[in-house]
Amino acid sequence: MADVSRLDGQVALVTGGAGILGRRFCEGLAEAGASVAVVDLFGDAAGEAAAELGASAAGFACDVSDAASVKACVAAVMERFGRIDILINNAATKTDDVRACMAPFEDYSIETWREIMSVNIDGMFLMAQAVGKTMLAGGIKGRIVQTASIYGVVGPDNRIYEGSSYLGGPINTPAVYSASKAAVVGFTKWLATYWADKGIRVNCIVPGGVSSGQNGVFNDLYSARVPMGRMARAEEMVPPLLFLASEASSYVTGHVLMVDGGWTAW
Repeated sequence: MADVSRLDGQVALVTGGAGILGRRFCEGLAEAGASVAVVDLFGDAAGEAAAELGASAAGFACDVSDAASVKACVAAVMERFGRIDILINNAATKTDDVRACMAPFEDYSIETWREIMSVNIDGMFLMAQAVGKTMLAGGIKGRIVQTASIYGVVGPDNRIYEGSSYLGGPINTPAVYSASKAAVVGFTKWLATYWADKGIRVNCIVPGGVSSGQNGVFNDLYSARVPMGRMARAEEMVPPLLFLASEASSYVTGHVLMVDGGWTAW
């Protein structure tokens, strides 16, 4: 019996491909046999990440919040690889000003809100639209996997932020993050039903908290809130992603896959 989890001969485009999760996603897709278009706002970082994967990968700079940039990026990927079978719609932002991103809700800037929304949901719309067109035009039964968050499904437990820090300052989950990630869940279900009869499957992976430089206080408080008793490791997101990106999930679309150590079960 053929291994339906393999991706040999297929092309995957990963947005936010040089980030904490994106880089792991690219590695996993390449190991499964896919050629990988590593797409990131920072072209140098995308190129470096692609170089680590070998000749079957290439890096591309793209501002997913800009329609012209997305169109040019997808055209460049098509020119390089000739097709796109898989879209990992993963790019997200905290903006260049992390403190503004985590400002109190009562004082939150509409400019910061719009900047984050322009990447976290507008960017997903633009990239899904552009890649979906190439899949439809090529008669490709593609797969789209979009990255949401537990905070797009449930509200944050603010007790875990008491005494916690990240990147040198207080940490929280701003409302814009929850709103944008909830939008990803709804957008996934809409696309799944819209393209189902075309053979394009659209699903959503929902990571729990991934250890990425938070201080010990946060790690301990977060871990105590998780039934499995710890934060996630970035590499633990890869097998669930590969399931949704491959024919192993051939009868799955519109699904919201929680990879959270049981956080949302409580």
